Amino acid sequence: MPKHKVYELLNSKNIHFEVTEHRAVFNMAEASALELPYPGDEAKNLFVRDDKKRNYYLITVKGDKKVNLKEFSRQNNTRSLSFASETDLKNYLGLFPGAVTPLPLLNDKECKVLFFLDRAFLESSGLIGVHPNDNRATIWLKTQDLLDIVQEHGNQIFLVDV
Repeated sequence: MPKHKVYELLNSKNIHFEVTEHRAVFNMAEASALELPYPGDEAKNLFVRDDKKRNYYLITVKGDKKVNLKEFSRQNNTRSLSFASETDLKNYLGLFPGAVTPLPLLNDKECKVLFFLDRAFLESSGLIGVHPNDNRATIWLKTQDLLDIVQEHGNQIFLVDV
């Protein structure tokens, strides 16, 4: 789903969002160098799998947080976790590295990817900044609106403290 289709989807659901266009970023270090309007609400996204390659997870946390996969696995009762391959990323979410974001969960036709969202996004401003399937832009929307879209699609959502 190209970014203009993401915008069309959000508009069709009457979801308010702001767009910040920027140079392509492939990691949080590059993103932190950008001048973003809501830097405390930017999301870091990790696409991981369990050691048996049976379960896939999208973990979305505040951009300044670090995720210890061993600890995350223990806290959330999953098998051992590691980063999924580029092939898995393409097959499940239709993305390339550097553009990982929750919105491509809508590409997961079988709703196999489990979505873990840092509960902190629902606090303070309630905003979340994510790529619109393109790492040359960030869209800002209410976290609850994002959750509603993913829930409507059918992926399981887990709110976690990271």
